[in-house]
Amino acid sequence: MAPPMNGPRYNEFIQSPKVRVIDGDGENLGVMFTREAIEQAAEVGLDLVEVSPNADPPVAKFLDVGKYKYEAQKKANLARKSQKTQEIKEIKMRPNIDDHDYDVKMKSIHKFIGEGDKVKVTLRFRGRELAHGQLGMQLLQRVQADTEADAKVEQHPRMEGRQMLMVLAPK
Repeated sequence: MAPPMNGPRYNEFIQSPKVRVIDGDGENLGVMFTREAIEQAAEVGLDLVEVSPNADPPVAKFLDVGKYKYEAQKKANLARKSQKTQEIKEIKMRPNIDDHDYDVKMKSIHKFIGEGDKVKVTLRFRGRELAHGQLGMQLLQRVQADTEADAKVEQHPRMEGRQMLMVLAPK
């Protein structure tokens, strides 16, 4: 029989000569030889499962292996389902953006940050707009001031070719 690839070791796969045994009701039976503990587990119709292999001596418990693996898998799936991944949303602007357009972009930024996502604000310069880099910097500082209550600047404004970038993260 091949050793189990994933999950805890059980019965004859336990390599330690002695283990601390806990019975099916959760009572500590003390330290005993592994072979003896496997026989006792078999008498009550359960398997000897290593629950804490790094302890000295390892801790083993009388359990049903199939049920134990199933419950561990369910717990892992639940943990994976409940975690939230943080995405980076991008908002693109131009240096000569109008007030109403700016308000619409800010509404989007507040919505994204409220959902727990990071926001990358990209300011694209065209043609001779590049000569007026200070206008872009003023606009990004205005964005920073307007989102100060619920976001922190993760990456301060910087030029990258014909674009100016800034990254905001939720507080």
